[in-house]
Amino acid sequence: MARRVVTQRQVTRIRVASNRGVFMISVAAELAEMHPQTLRVYEAKGLIEPKRSAKGTRLYSQEDVERLKHIQQMTADLGLNLAGVERVLELEGQIGRLHERIEEMEAAAARAQVELAEQLEEVRRGFRAELVPYGNGTGMELVRAVDARSPFPKL
Repeated sequence: MARRVVTQRQVTRIRVASNRGVFMISVAAELAEMHPQTLRVYEAKGLIEPKRSAKGTRLYSQEDVERLKHIQQMTADLGLNLAGVERVLELEGQIGRLHERIEEMEAAAARAQVELAEQLEEVRRGFRAELVPYGNGTGMELVRAVDARSPFPKL
């Protein structure tokens, strides 16, 4: 009877920033489902800019691979040429920057609104301190403390 030996493998997971170049051109091409020469064309057109190792080897990041897939989708599915892809990528970049600017402005507006509310409450508190009830026999009303003082000095 043959004896089976079962060994367990230990899997080590490493987290790498999505913008760090870790894939060589052949791996990036396979992940993006395209030929490595296509990646070189995209690089020559300025659509993608991989990092370089100390020896000059192209290193693609996960973000680069996602961008390559996006470019591939625009050319294959939408029928755009590379000039059209370049323009779309520029416009997407502008939209992204505008969204960031909008978020900054919304945050600044929220901070200003909180500050304004705090200042308004401070004014209200100060104004309340100046108001006193004043009665002249027929009813009570709120008047400024300065106006409620008697013009006659107390004896």
